[in-house]
Amino acid sequence: MKYDQTIMFLKFKLTPIVLLFNLCFISCNEKEAPTKPNIIIVYMDDLGYGDVSYNGAKKLKTPNMDAMAMAGMRFNNGYATSATCTPSRYALMTGVYPWREKRARILAGTAPLIIGTEQMTLPRMLKQQGYQTAIIGKWHLGLGNGNVNWNELVTPGPNQLGFDYSYILAATQDRVPTVYIEDGNVVGLDPNDPIEVNYQKNFEGEPTGLENPELLTTKWHHGHNSSIVNGIPRIGFMKGGGAAKWSDIDMADHFLNGVQKYIKDHKNQPFFLYYPMQQPHVPRTPHPRFEGLSELGPRGDAIVEADWCLGELKKTLEAEGVLKNTLIIFSSDNGPVLNDGYYDDSDVKNGDHSPWGPFRGGKYSLFEAGTHVPFFTYWEGKIQPGVSDAMVSQLDLLSSLAQLVGSEVRTDDSLPLLDLLMGKSDQGRDELVIEATSRTAFKKGGWVMIPPYKGPAVNEKVQIELGNDSDFQLYNLAEDIGQQNNLADSQPEKLQEMLTAFEAIRGDGYGKTQKLELK
Repeated sequence: MKYDQTIMFLKFKLTPIVLLFNLCFISCNEKEAPTKPNIIIVYMDDLGYGDVSYNGAKKLKTPNMDAMAMAGMRFNNGYATSATCTPSRYALMTGVYPWREKRARILAGTAPLIIGTEQMTLPRMLKQQGYQTAIIGKWHLGLGNGNVNWNELVTPGPNQLGFDYSYILAATQDRVPTVYIEDGNVVGLDPNDPIEVNYQKNFEGEPTGLENPELLTTKWHHGHNSSIVNGIPRIGFMKGGGAAKWSDIDMADHFLNGVQKYIKDHKNQPFFLYYPMQQPHVPRTPHPRFEGLSELGPRGDAIVEADWCLGELKKTLEAEGVLKNTLIIFSSDNGPVLNDGYYDDSDVKNGDHSPWGPFRGGKYSLFEAGTHVPFFTYWEGKIQPGVSDAMVSQLDLLSSLAQLVGSEVRTDDSLPLLDLLMGKSDQGRDELVIEATSRTAFKKGGWVMIPPYKGPAVNEKVQIELGNDSDFQLYNLAEDIGQQNNLADSQPEKLQEMLTAFEAIRGDGYGKTQKLELK
């Protein structure tokens, strides 16, 4: 064989081998140095398990939530830790059971920050791993030290817990102060019209929902009868800050615009975005373009609005070229409630829609509907469509996301369940302590045990069963998802097994509870 023929032969034969080697080299390098994904947590407020059409809702259509859920991992047993907002948000941020922190209860708008500034948090962990971090939406974990001057920098707050950027409402839409706060400063504040806030007494000359019903566009049902903003009576009293007060009907658009801008401005580095929406919490004030779309009243319309927001979020990620490198986690802070302080016809127009799905109870309740909520993960091309019956809690996000980004951070309460969230495992948590207004119950292996608690069986104002009973309650959810058959008397050994495991986590002081106040 001539020299040039030999060279051609070797080149022809070796080229595939060289290419294979190069591909293996590139592949190995990619495994060793993976690109960190963007992470977005979309957190609804009072959205029930049965409020999404992918969980069986017929009267209420949520096409954007459905599309993402069906293309990702849907968790049939996804849980908030608590049946109310502040405790669930505490667990999400810290990876710690909220009942370990006595202040983790429904907070007033003037409550101090309940997370320690040195405490490990989800945004702090991610920031340590090189992430840009932001919250845009509802906070409700307290601000300042309990004596806030709203006309100056409000601190400590989200920015002292690991968030580089924060644009929030302090508490809930039905509580004062009714202003947006950006990085600790009230947005649009006129220094000549300072803000004053008080949750005990009104300011002289300021109208209230109780005394001035003629000024209302929304009638209060219980508790919500203090300062009036935009024709809506609120919880708590506020004076001043006229130029800074938010527009309720524009709130969803306002937060969405902020989210979209943040993504556009921070797409070149990995970011963590916490997007806690206010819907469908009261007051339900969907933009007029969504009114009547659900035929279920303002609550249904607010959910339709939130679904549209999720669709716009996805469109933005796609337009900016970062959708395929973004993990989205979707859930709700607690279960549903229809009448939660205002006459808005949500209960009247609800018809045969079941916000609680097949479950018993709702918001404020130890029964299943209080904490059993919509839960899915979506990551285009990385998470394959699937459904899991494994139990997972928002409590687990801290340790699980730490796994994802290579952090060693863990807490005793938060389990590292990344493979489950990614659809690569069917192993979830075996046990979980759930909480409702300081009362706790225990889930293990498909069973639920509720200890005896004093108090009414039903809260008449919101028409929700609370789970209170003078005796122990024991339910086998595999056979009785609606919790109609109490097995405590017929299965004493199982009851004792559950109680022993519960007390090993919770301790024996679980009977000390706080009174539920709907205001």
